[in-house]
Amino acid sequence: MATYESLRRQCRTLESLLDSKLTSYSRLVANIGREDDVEASGSSDRWKDLEEELDGLLEKLGDTNEQLSRLLNDPDSPPSQSMTRAVQRHKEVLRDYERDCARAKSNAKITLDRANLLSGVRNDIDAYKSNASDMLLSERQRIDRSHRMVDDTLDQAYETRAEFARQRQSLSGISARMTQVINTMPGINNLLGMIKTRRRRDAVILGLVIGLCFILLFGYMTS
Repeated sequence: MATYESLRRQCRTLESLLDSKLTSYSRLVANIGREDDVEASGSSDRWKDLEEELDGLLEKLGDTNEQLSRLLNDPDSPPSQSMTRAVQRHKEVLRDYERDCARAKSNAKITLDRANLLSGVRNDIDAYKSNASDMLLSERQRIDRSHRMVDDTLDQAYETRAEFARQRQSLSGISARMTQVINTMPGINNLLGMIKTRRRRDAVILGLVIGLCFILLFGYMTS
C-alpha cells in the first residue's frame, strides 16, 4: 500500500508534468492562430495529443488525491495538521489545473475553429482566383484565335489583290506587245484593208452576176 510521502511525491511529479504540458498546450494554441493551414502543418494532431496527455495527467492526479484523502480518513492513524493542510493544498492545485485546462481547451477550440474558418475562406478565395484566372486565360485564347482569323482573312485579301495586280500587269504587257508587233509591221493593216476591199468587190460582182442571171431567166420564161 502506498505511503503518505510516496503519494505526495507522486502528486508533486504529476503537478510538475501538468504545468509543463499545459504551458506547451497554451503555446501550441497561440501558434495555431498564426498558421495558414492548420491541417497541413500538423498542429491539429499535436493539439489532440496534448489534450489526451493533459486529460490522462489530470485523471492520475485526481486518483492520487483520492488516495491521500483515504489515508487521512484512516481512524487507526489520524493525520496531523500539516498533513491535512498538504492534502488540502494538493486538492486546490488539482482544481486550479482542472480550471486552467478547461479554459485552455476552450480557447484552443475557438482558435482552431477560427483558423479552420480562415483557412476555408482563404481556400475559397484561392479557388475563385484560380477560376477567374482560368476564365481570363480562356477568354484571352479566344481573342487570340479571333485575331489570328482576322489576320488570315486580311492576308488572303492582300494576296488576292496582289494576284489581281499581277494579272492586270500581265494583260497590260500582252496588250503592249501586241501594239508593238502591229506597229513594227505596218503592212499588215494595208493587207487587211486590201482583203476587205477585195471581199466587197467580189460580193458586188457576184451580186451583179446573180442579178443578170435572174433577168435573163425571167426574160426567157416570159418570151
